[in-house]
Amino acid sequence: MGGERELLLAKLRDAVRTARRRPCFLGFLDESQAAFCREALRREPGEYLLWGGYEGAERVMAGFFPDYMEPAYEDFPISALTFSYRPGDKLSHRDFLGSFMGLGIERSVIGDLLVEEGRTVAFVRREMERYFLESLRKIGRTGVRITAGYQGPLPILREYKDISGVIASDRLDCIAALLCRTSREKAARLIASGAVLVNHQEVLSVDRRLEERDIISVRGHGKFILDSFGPLTGKGRLTVKCRKYQ
Repeated sequence: MGGERELLLAKLRDAVRTARRRPCFLGFLDESQAAFCREALRREPGEYLLWGGYEGAERVMAGFFPDYMEPAYEDFPISALTFSYRPGDKLSHRDFLGSFMGLGIERSVIGDLLVEEGRTVAFVRREMERYFLESLRKIGRTGVRITAGYQGPLPILREYKDISGVIASDRLDCIAALLCRTSREKAARLIASGAVLVNHQEVLSVDRRLEERDIISVRGHGKFILDSFGPLTGKGRLTVKCRKYQ
């Protein structure tokens, strides 16, 4: 286990102990860290939730709760901030993150950044909300107006490209071959080399069975989400629908 994961595991165990007395929150965590937490917490007692401020968030906090509390999303110390600017000012995720880092703000304080023309919604730790509101007037060289909360539908986190096909089975080598548009033999070599992650964890077994909603990442080929299997074709092969992160 790497040093970073050893540290995260130590923080998790400390949070579990703290939660015997009061709620405790870690994060924001990236997708890999969140997957590691889910696996590690299977072996730990207590109640916990992962939440990033809205349904489907990629960066999430881990919340731990004492026995006398019912875990609830409303208890998470997460605030949303809306940045408004002229639609002609083309600001990116990188522009916002760079400006935040320029203020000395740690990455773990910041959740998802949802960017669209003229508006960005950022999720941050609640205790930092006032600092953002009082300290930021520009993103890069672009003036912005910041307000607490958000109105209307959230900007879309990312776009996807639909992928579908017919495969022999739900094994990882079959699905990786489809996603990478290559042969099963080459897909097997990618898996054996450690280039393939399932739900942000390295998988070296070509015959790993996948399930709907699994997330597959292939180094050099991108990241995908498995939407559905079926039905079978007349020749007994399996249809599959996926999406590629853009």
